[in-house]
Amino acid sequence: IIIYIHMRKIFACIATAAFVAVSISCGHKSSPSASLAGDTLHFKYAEHITMVRHKDYTEVSLANPWKPGSELHRYLLVSRADSARVRNLPKGTVVYTPLQRAVVSTAPHCWLIDELKASGVISGVCDLPYINMMSIQNAVRSGKVADCGNSMSPSVERIVSLGAQAILVSPFDGVAYGQLDHIGVPIIECAEYMETSALGRAEWMRFYGALVGREKVADSLFEEVERNYIEWSDMARKAKTKPRVITERVVSGAWYCPGGKSSMARLIADAGGCYVFADDKHTGSLTLSPEKVIDKAASADRWLFVGNGKTPMTRSQLLSEYKGYGLLRAFRKGQVYECLPSNSNPYFEESSFRPDFLLIDFISIFHPELVKGIAPHYYICIDNRVE
Repeated sequence: IIIYIHMRKIFACIATAAFVAVSISCGHKSSPSASLAGDTLHFKYAEHITMVRHKDYTEVSLANPWKPGSELHRYLLVSRADSARVRNLPKGTVVYTPLQRAVVSTAPHCWLIDELKASGVISGVCDLPYINMMSIQNAVRSGKVADCGNSMSPSVERIVSLGAQAILVSPFDGVAYGQLDHIGVPIIECAEYMETSALGRAEWMRFYGALVGREKVADSLFEEVERNYIEWSDMARKAKTKPRVITERVVSGAWYCPGGKSSMARLIADAGGCYVFADDKHTGSLTLSPEKVIDKAASADRWLFVGNGKTPMTRSQLLSEYKGYGLLRAFRKGQVYECLPSNSNPYFEESSFRPDFLLIDFISIFHPELVKGIAPHYYICIDNRVE
């Protein structure tokens, strides 16, 4: 989720996910448009990715979400079995598939690769403290997976020593990869978080499935996600009311909120909520003053935020952090929900590629009458706690 990216920036650990690829080509700033010849793999929801299958390779073009009309990166996926035969490829970063060794530095991509039954591909990770998967933590402790350090300044020597075939990174506007651009290891830029719909973001798993040789598994998983998501969102449309919703809270003097055209804003709408910044035109995150948010969201009926402590906050703790919270209707009415990602709460791991899980959480919070007996999985109502 977009707020995840900002939390990582605040802690100098921007989410950077690594993909595995061997580069035989130009770097990650290819500009010519992708060839239209070949068999286009149609994406139903994703707007920033195009895949075209040719005889000897699959061409993947990523649109630049920060500069409409330009290309962020182009990849040429070549079967490892055909690597000695294929010649005269067009411009782009060549990736031999299936990937065998990758450095992955975000929890969502670690989770997805594991879900695609390709966990053996992960040979290194960055930002280990932010990865709650016990399988990864145990693999690092046993030496099966290397800790490559902070994603903002990873250990280049360790990445090279692993024989990594690609590095999976979550890009942001103006990002520079420094030494990683010069070590001969392709950088796979995972920009799915800039999609404008939750299903569009999740649909990128088809690209990642192609990278690790699990195309059919990825297609099957996405079909399940899509089916569940549509079923739950259709149910939410039956609700008679739409509560006003605000998300996140003040961090270091700023309030980071999803843009009105972000996948999170769309997800709130699909769950039958009315996001207070729904009229905003940004797909990324908004950096706002607390006063501006309170002015816009004072009438919000539900307040949801992702915390970073070990236990949920209390009302008094929230007020000591920022007294303005008391002006929120949701605060006064006891409709404040906190999510605390941990080993037992895989919010960061799951929600990017399983938006159907997050959707049902939101519906249970916005419209409990529609899903009787189903309690939120990721969030807890802090008013239900004794201070």
